[in-house]
Amino acid sequence: MSRRKPNNGKARMERAMRAILGTNHVAVVSIDPSGWQGMVNWKLAKRIPPGRRVADAVCDISHRWTIYLAGLCVDQAGNRYMKSQEVVPNGVYRAEHLTDVIETCYRDQLSTCNPRQLVASGWIAIPCPVSLTEEQAYRVFDLVGAWDQRQQVTA
Repeated sequence: MSRRKPNNGKARMERAMRAILGTNHVAVVSIDPSGWQGMVNWKLAKRIPPGRRVADAVCDISHRWTIYLAGLCVDQAGNRYMKSQEVVPNGVYRAEHLTDVIETCYRDQLSTCNPRQLVASGWIAIPCPVSLTEEQAYRVFDLVGAWDQRQQVTA
C-alpha cells in the first residue's frame, strides 16, 4: 500500500494565489513620467481595484514573468503609436527582484524612440508566461491614460 503525500500548506496557498491571478488576468502597469502604478485585467482592459488578496498574490510568491516595455509616442499628425518590446526573464522571480531586469531593458527600449515624439513610457508586467499582442498592450496603456498624463507632483 502506498503512502499519501503529506499536506503541504505552502504549496496549496501558492496554487490558490496563482489561481486568483490567472482568473483575473492580473498585470501590473507602470507609467512614466506621472509615476502611476496599478493593477489591471490585461485581457478585458479594466482596472482592478486595490485589494489585499490580489496584491499579496503578486508580491508574496515567485512567478515566471512576461514584461511588455513601451515608449509611447505621438507623431506630427497627432497619431498615437508605440515602440515596444516583450521580455521574458529566465527563471522565477518575486516582484521585488524584477527592478534590475526592467530598468536595463527599459532604458534600451527608450533609446530607440524619437525623443521629439516621445510623450511617455511604461511597462506591463504579467505574472505568468503569456504573450501580449500590440493591440492588447495599446488598450491597457490607453485605459490608464498613458498618452494624456501629467507629471506627478511630489511634495
